[in-house]
Amino acid sequence: MDEAVYLSLGSNVGDRDRNLRKAIRALAGAGQVKAVSSFYETEPVDFVDQAWFLNCAVAMESVMSPERMMAELLRVERKMGRERIHRKGPRTLDIDILMFGERIVDSPDLKIPHPAMHRRRFVLAPLAEIAPEARHPVMKKTVRELLAELPERQAVRKVRGFENCTP
Repeated sequence: MDEAVYLSLGSNVGDRDRNLRKAIRALAGAGQVKAVSSFYETEPVDFVDQAWFLNCAVAMESVMSPERMMAELLRVERKMGRERIHRKGPRTLDIDILMFGERIVDSPDLKIPHPAMHRRRFVLAPLAEIAPEARHPVMKKTVRELLAELPERQAVRKVRGFENCTP
C-alpha cells in the first residue's frame, strides 16, 4: 500500500539548484513524486560557518518501508558526492525523511517524524507550501500550525518556484 512520504532536500556545495533538480529526478527510484515546493535560500543552522543552503520539500508516495526508503535516500546522496566529514557541515545533498504516513519510528539509525522538523523554518516553510494540512503524528499539529509557532529567527527566502526549473 502506498504511503505519503514527506522529504526535505538541501544543498550548499556546487550548483545547488542543479543538485536539487538531479536529486528530485533520482527520487523516482523510491516512489512517485507527487509535489515539489519552491526552492528556498536558507541560512545554515547549528554549524553556521558555511554557505547558505538551497532547500525544498518533496511529497511522494511509496510502497517502501521507512528503512528501505532511508537506504535509497542515502544511496542517492552518495551517488551525488555527499561526504560526511563534519556533522551538519557543507554538503552537495542532504535528504531527510520528515514524515512517513502516520508511522513513528524510533531506532538508533532512523527517527520518524524527523525529531527537529518542528524547530526548523527551512523545513516547515517549503513543506507548508505543498502539505499545509499534513499532521505531525506525535505533536498532532498541522505543518501550517507548526510553522506559525516558530520565532522569526531563521532567514528563509523563496527563490523561485520549482515549476520554473526543469527537473
